[in-house]
Amino acid sequence: MRKIILILALIYGFTSLVSAQKLDVKIINRENNAQSYQYATFFSNTAAGATFQVSGATLTLQLPDGRVTVVNCSSKFAEHFAGPIGNRRSCHVPLVDDIRAEFHGDSAKLIWVVSLDGKKTQEETYKILAVMNSSK
Repeated sequence: MRKIILILALIYGFTSLVSAQKLDVKIINRENNAQSYQYATFFSNTAAGATFQVSGATLTLQLPDGRVTVVNCSSKFAEHFAGPIGNRRSCHVPLVDDIRAEFHGDSAKLIWVVSLDGKKTQEETYKILAVMNSSK
């Protein structure tokens, strides 16, 4: 009986580590550029003092608890059988501010609605650069 309880506890612990934390977030700042650039974080029109050297799409997400997360997505390799070596595609960037984020480890899968009926969504995985407390 103890072995069964131990096995169940290990399974529960493992599944809780593997599952992603899903939150409704708001994009409060964004920038998208194929070239390398400096990205500065802002809260309520005040600089947070954190800057990042990035390329691609960078977003600042407001979490429900008041913290903010800076995420970045660089271009991704896109396999084309007949195309030249080094095929890349730009990251998908939400055009809306209110999105869903699934946080897992150092990545965040962003999901947003792209249809009038709300049934079709688009998603992209971003790398988490920082999680900071709000300056409020």
